[in-house]
Amino acid sequence: MGTGSSRETPGSNEDFSYVSPVVKYLLFLFNFLFWIISLVMVSVGLYARMTKHAEAALACVSVDPAVMLMVVGVLMFIITFCGCVGSLRENICLLQTVSQELSVSSLTVIFLLQLVAGILGFVFSDTARSKVTEMINNAILHYRDDSDLQNLIDFGQMEFDCCGGVTYTDWSNNMYFNCSKDNPSTERCSVPFSCCVISKEKLVVVNTMCGQGKQELNYLEAGNYIHTSGCIDKLVNWIHSNLFLIGGIALGLAIPQLVGIFLSQILINQIKDQIELQNYNLKHRSDPWS
Repeated sequence: MGTGSSRETPGSNEDFSYVSPVVKYLLFLFNFLFWIISLVMVSVGLYARMTKHAEAALACVSVDPAVMLMVVGVLMFIITFCGCVGSLRENICLLQTVSQELSVSSLTVIFLLQLVAGILGFVFSDTARSKVTEMINNAILHYRDDSDLQNLIDFGQMEFDCCGGVTYTDWSNNMYFNCSKDNPSTERCSVPFSCCVISKEKLVVVNTMCGQGKQELNYLEAGNYIHTSGCIDKLVNWIHSNLFLIGGIALGLAIPQLVGIFLSQILINQIKDQIELQNYNLKHRSDPWS
């Protein structure tokens, strides 16, 4: 009876496998796609860094978009590489590493999504606000040192109709826009053109000198020519007005990670079942009466 029942189990078929090729190669393709994306991110970031002057590149590492792109790309590269190798080699250790890393990322995104309303009230407290202001002032300080950073700041100021961190006079922190009398720069006491109030009719031709000398004007006078509100307050207001959009983006980032976790867990369970099956077959061959 014992041998008869054993013939009815999957172990009686040497070609049987619990590991589904569909799950295995689908997980591989999923990881391979994001592995390619990570390589592109690292390559673009590395190229952007290499095209900059050495002094400028070292001066503003903490606010360089290229560095941020490379860091995210390297992390994604490591995780997806483990996923590719783990799925092909059916390696539980690598797959569990990928699953755990993706779980942490997904939980972080979901956690931030759930707390976004509370963060708005806390993050911009006096202590956190000073840190954000310090970071923005540091970016303003290196505005002319890094073309990527310059484009990012200009885009932000034009998109949010703002100027500086707290107010437009923050641009005096930059050596080129500083208002001191001994500043020889032709941009002395000015602001970037991205601070200017530009009507839609004038978008075709933008006067890049429209911010010339505007820091010398008082707040009301300057408001006729440039945006005088700081970008920190504008950003907070934008977040308040676009909570659903932010939530949708966060959910969109979490879904691919959740799919990766789901496929990884399925393959891990299948591999464990296959290992048990192989152990059963080995034991049955060595002891056919078991």
